[in-house]
Amino acid sequence: MTPAWTTDAATDDPARAVRLTLFWGLEGVCLRTIAGGRVPTVTEGPLRRRLDEADLPVVALDPGLFEGSVASRASWLNEIDQLDEVAAFGARFGCQLIRVGALSDPNGFDAEAATQALRQVGERAERLGLTLAVRNEAGTAIATGAALAGLLAAVDHPAVGADWRPADALMSGEAPGEGLAALGAANVPVRCVGVRDGWQEADGWGEAEVGAGTLGWDPHLGALVEAGVEAPLVIDVLPVPPRSSGLASATALVRALRQARRSAAARG
Repeated sequence: MTPAWTTDAATDDPARAVRLTLFWGLEGVCLRTIAGGRVPTVTEGPLRRRLDEADLPVVALDPGLFEGSVASRASWLNEIDQLDEVAAFGARFGCQLIRVGALSDPNGFDAEAATQALRQVGERAERLGLTLAVRNEAGTAIATGAALAGLLAAVDHPAVGADWRPADALMSGEAPGEGLAALGAANVPVRCVGVRDGWQEADGWGEAEVGAGTLGWDPHLGALVEAGVEAPLVIDVLPVPPRSSGLASATALVRALRQARRSAAARG
């Protein structure tokens, strides 16, 4: 598992993003928004140069696809066509992992329609040499690991796996360990892990640095290692101010990952 972060959580400046990645001790980046543009429609030259100079890999792309309603057929069919441009962009950065939504807008959600649509998405992705990581997201019809497991087991396509987000599951009333277990029981591969932490408050979710909330990243990383997950660990959200909370979050994540690996090795 590669500890990484989504760079626009703190900055949309390519040079600053690379400096922060190195300073925080992370080993890769996920690209979402750069200099005000959403990948792949960004000015990529300066970013590519900075990443090459620092020898930092792009572990995933998040182009904002398939985040709407499955009932909007014309919209997601158009987004399938956009995968060609995403694939070309990813090839220039050496990245084939694409994080996407589950067409899980609760307005008009239909599980069978979403299954068929995501299977079509997977077929195009496979032809393009891409791997998709479909997220669970709080506030949508696919908010938990169990819901994501059910959907992706039905999709049953080798190019389609999970972008497992335990914090979103926790926000939605599911213990992270239960969500991960549901994915494992359904034989759904975890292709990416979205990292954030916090706690439930009376008026919603309170954001915290990784390790400072109630999610329990130490045991959850242990469970991920035990399950054989090799997906990138991507810090997606940082509390304000992000540049200082980013250092604390990255440090906690790297330390917890090392401890999880040591514990697994000691058990043999």
